[in-house]
Amino acid sequence: MNKLSSGAIAMTGLISLGVVNQACTPAKEDTQSSPPNFVIIFADDMGYGDIGVFGHPTIRTPNLDRMAAEGQKWTQFYVAASVSTPSRAGLLTGRLPVRSGMASSRRRVLFPDSNGGLPPEEISLARILGDNGYRTAMSGKWHLGHKSPFLPTDHGFETYFGIPYSNDMDRVEETRGISQITLAEEENFDAYNVPLMRDNEIVERPADQRTITKRYTEEAVDRIREFKDEPFFIYLAHSLPHIPLFRSEEFKDQSLAGFYGDVIEEIDWSVGRILETLEEEGISENTLVIFTSDNGHWHIFDTHGGLGGVLRGAKGGTFEGGMRVPTLIRWPGQIEPGVIMELGTTLDLMPTFCKLADVELPDDRIYDGYDLSPLLFGSGNSVRDIVWYYWGTEVYAVRKGEYKAHFITQLEYGTKTAHFVTKPESDVEIGRTVHDTPLLFNLNIDPSERHNIAGNHPEVIEEIRRLKKEHLASVEPVENQLEK
Repeated sequence: MNKLSSGAIAMTGLISLGVVNQACTPAKEDTQSSPPNFVIIFADDMGYGDIGVFGHPTIRTPNLDRMAAEGQKWTQFYVAASVSTPSRAGLLTGRLPVRSGMASSRRRVLFPDSNGGLPPEEISLARILGDNGYRTAMSGKWHLGHKSPFLPTDHGFETYFGIPYSNDMDRVEETRGISQITLAEEENFDAYNVPLMRDNEIVERPADQRTITKRYTEEAVDRIREFKDEPFFIYLAHSLPHIPLFRSEEFKDQSLAGFYGDVIEEIDWSVGRILETLEEEGISENTLVIFTSDNGHWHIFDTHGGLGGVLRGAKGGTFEGGMRVPTLIRWPGQIEPGVIMELGTTLDLMPTFCKLADVELPDDRIYDGYDLSPLLFGSGNSVRDIVWYYWGTEVYAVRKGEYKAHFITQLEYGTKTAHFVTKPESDVEIGRTVHDTPLLFNLNIDPSERHNIAGNHPEVIEEIRRLKKEHLASVEPVENQLEK
């Protein structure tokens, strides 16, 4: 595609306004007698190239590789933001985080001294499924508000077991700064006074993060067994491989890829436990399992921060490595196995799950997700052909079809990879570049974003400018939750 067709442009006009009630091919009702179960396994800061099936040569991930072989590997799947809090808000609401006040260019995530969180009026995936007969449970990292009314149990989850924010927060040993965590000193877990919660009560502080992956997993396994006779939604949100790294005793020094590899291989073990439990309970063929990550790898930690594979950039930025994430979907006997190269995002899970569960989305708000079931069942193409790359509350880049235009580039955490052109000295300090002529890349041909082709396609740039303007007109100001 060298130009944006008028038909595609017209469809994108609807997309930019968040219209989601398209006519889509229904689930295979003839082979599915009851509403499907849903399990989301969400890693924290896992890079695009961190697992075997996405190209890592020395990290063993047999269970994730199995998911790919028996299900679908999505190669162009995105998150709503390149950092934790807004990404998780997008996943659970199907709405860009700027619409709920869960994005900030000043304070990009929630902290232990934050007073805000996901607003009660936002409808979470757990809430809408729970209100329609589903059992719901979460284990793992929340990071959408650590005080009521922002906790998981305030947003539709019947039970919660996990940490309320990132595992590097509440640091109490100043002598062990975040820069030293790469020395594999995970025995000093109490340097981080992170609370472990059961529902809305703290049950352990500091959380012993050496066993936390195992405990999150067993919690999810228990809930699957408890809910097996009813439709359920389980959200297993690992707090790793976010720095500081931790692993159980059984996984120490087991990976050829070192400490980081040990952590990933334990997460792979966790995936295996979930799949095994579904099979033992005889509900595997009625359960859709999706594995993905909240954003790209945190590469300022060198070999302890993961890999982006072929993609440029990392966590915190809007190059592909920050927001395109490894994604696998398994649903035996229901979806068509294969490699999916069309666009999808975590924003699409809300409308897709609701479609599969025969649940109507409310019509009183804008949704930014789309029903992906035609791609799951091999019966059609994706209706998504646009991705918004937000940095805080600003749109830094836009993807339309195969083309991506960068209007602003910004230094990622601790790096200079966003430096593309010569800038005034005043801008170098903050690492932000506003491009009068946006950088343009064809991501199908150049996923590493190395070859700027803006000069060859002025008509594409102008069309993307128009789409961006139209989209921004649909974003209404709301109270910022991250700056409270």
